[in-house]
Amino acid sequence: MPPNFHADTPLAQRMRPKTLDAIIGQEHLLAAGAPLRRLVEQGHLPSIILHGEAGIGKTTIAMLLADAVGRPFHALSALNTGVKQLREVLETKDSLSFESPVVFIDEIHRFNKAQQDALLGAVE
Repeated sequence: MPPNFHADTPLAQRMRPKTLDAIIGQEHLLAAGAPLRRLVEQGHLPSIILHGEAGIGKTTIAMLLADAVGRPFHALSALNTGVKQLREVLETKDSLSFESPVVFIDEIHRFNKAQQDALLGAVE
């Protein structure tokens, strides 16, 4: 078992691709010359909305994009993230590169008005 995992780590987590090249089935986004690949090559990640059914790799792609451009990654859920926690995450900077984190928000369509307002500055 890889050193970063414990015996109770879910199989899906252990089997997650470790690089963008290891992702299967998203060539239209990640192949050479494709939109997300070009962003990574430029070292720039704008606001992106990843849409699709549960379990298709949205979180994995977001994690690997952040890793590919050397930015910290934070996964949040709109269902249990308050405005205070959201602001704290958005204000964090990597101590070495001073880069803003990549913030992945699952179930973002469930954000209330206050949560949406807290995101405005980061998205704009």
